[in-house]
Amino acid sequence: MTAGATPKPTEPVTEHTEHPEITYIGCARCGTQIAGLDGRYACSGCGWVNEWTEGHRPLPGARRRTQGAPALRPHQP
Repeated sequence: MTAGATPKPTEPVTEHTEHPEITYIGCARCGTQIAGLDGRYACSGCGWVNEWTEGHRPLPGARRRTQGAPALRPHQP
């Protein structure tokens, strides 16, 4: 590198994690800082939500229940 030269920015190294990451952004409608999971956001202040395809990674697929798992029952008052 020559004197006075600045290094070029590099792509951030992203590792695939098993668990979702908590990410933060300013709401596109009202500016409130909101937290989301893997780049998917919903603002409780104004109701804005971003498109699900804007997430940082694909949504997980549905999984079948295993034989031993109990079925969910509706809540009865």
